[in-house]
Amino acid sequence: MKKIYYAKPSITDLEIGYVTDAATYGWGEKCYDYIYRFENLFKKHLNVKYAVATSSCTGALHMGLAAIGIKPGDEVILADINWIASAAPIVYLGAKPVFVDILPDTWCIDPLKIEKAITPMTKAIIVVHLYGNLCEMDKILRIAQKHNVYVIEDAAEALGSLYKGKRAGSMGDFGVFSFHGTKTITTGEGGMFVTNRDDLYEIFLTLSDHGRSTTSKQFRPDIIGYKYKMSNIQAAIGCAQMNRIDELLAKKRHIFDQYQEAFSKIGGISMNPEKENMVNGYWMPTLVFDRSLEFNREKLLQKFQENNIDARVFFYPLSSLPMFKERKENIVSYDIYERAINLPSYHDLTYEEIEHVINIVKSLKQGYSIEK
Repeated sequence: MKKIYYAKPSITDLEIGYVTDAATYGWGEKCYDYIYRFENLFKKHLNVKYAVATSSCTGALHMGLAAIGIKPGDEVILADINWIASAAPIVYLGAKPVFVDILPDTWCIDPLKIEKAITPMTKAIIVVHLYGNLCEMDKILRIAQKHNVYVIEDAAEALGSLYKGKRAGSMGDFGVFSFHGTKTITTGEGGMFVTNRDDLYEIFLTLSDHGRSTTSKQFRPDIIGYKYKMSNIQAAIGCAQMNRIDELLAKKRHIFDQYQEAFSKIGGISMNPEKENMVNGYWMPTLVFDRSLEFNREKLLQKFQENNIDARVFFYPLSSLPMFKERKENIVSYDIYERAINLPSYHDLTYEEIEHVINIVKSLKQGYSIEK
């Protein structure tokens, strides 16, 4: 069987046609045409007022944090289980990331732990909708309002996820998205900043153009800014992907449903939750094995490798990394990551390939019962 990747983009003649057009004609006065078009398609999909395309989600988060005034001495709270990109921009700005524990069912930040971690130095909370799972936004927004701190949604992995009818990324002071090649839609590399706040949008625009505001004289910056721009050619891919967004999201659900049907018959394994009044975008189908099963992640990864299958480890606790102070009081975070794994879920994955992945997992019984 051919190699099964854990993720890869779906590129069709539509994307190729748009890119060819951008490469051929998207210069001079047309050099931003696809960028503006992509931003408009994205903000319409999210039902937000503003969207600004960037070279990466990390860049969008960096400038967004700068726009709300994050500076040395400030504290920003986020979940301990996350990719480093959610924490790095805090450090870029000289502030302190404060890692708190996650909920055992959604693997997202625990609102009770947020409240306990707030100090006079707390400036913001970054909520990450991990693997498409949704944070408890109502509780978090109430906590933020009570303590007068910002809420930032890192929705890099949550395109297609909805919380009580609102799309992930649209509920906080601002949201950020990723279009890396592994994501549900891609521009190769790329990101998006979204907000409904006029003030943050204006500051972000200035920061994103080397500090030049819309009223600046030509080549005369007002402040020190950044350069995290998306190219017109990348945005052309994004436009085609947005034209296919319903198809791409539907395939993610279809793949997850096949995994869920198989693994729901296996005792001691849980997958990405979809709670009442929520829709999970299912970016990355994830298995969490009950601790009673004595699951060996390395053995499963080895078995996958032998069968030409890629898989991803669950994110490590950020506080376990050498650049941060260890926080083993985050009990759920330190317990779960070695018992979980992400499964392949790209658009072109076939039924037979999914069955192959499922059978590899089933083959590693390791003393526990497969059937309920």
